[in-house]
Amino acid sequence: MAEATEEKKADSDSKRVHTYPLIRHSDMNDEMKTEAMELCVTACEKFASNNENAAKMIKDTMDKKFGASWHAVVGEGYGFEITHEVKNLLYMFFGGNIAIILWKCS
Repeated sequence: MAEATEEKKADSDSKRVHTYPLIRHSDMNDEMKTEAMELCVTACEKFASNNENAAKMIKDTMDKKFGASWHAVVGEGYGFEITHEVKNLLYMFFGGNIAIILWKCS
């Protein structure tokens, strides 16, 4: 019985690693949210070791698809406070510790 308790404690102390995209907040419509999420996953997988290039790819693609003035931040361990257009915000996690914020502001 004591071994089972120790195993549960060890499991709960370890960090949870999410290998799937986890949308934390979004006010986009479902179609745009799905496209943006897939784009973010693709960019993070393509540029796994370079967050700056991933953010640039996301921004450029969203600018072409949905009009200008998109902004993207890809990284870990950052905070933010932004002003954005309504229905144009996505905040998500991918790969456990990578956070992506994507918003439109004109």
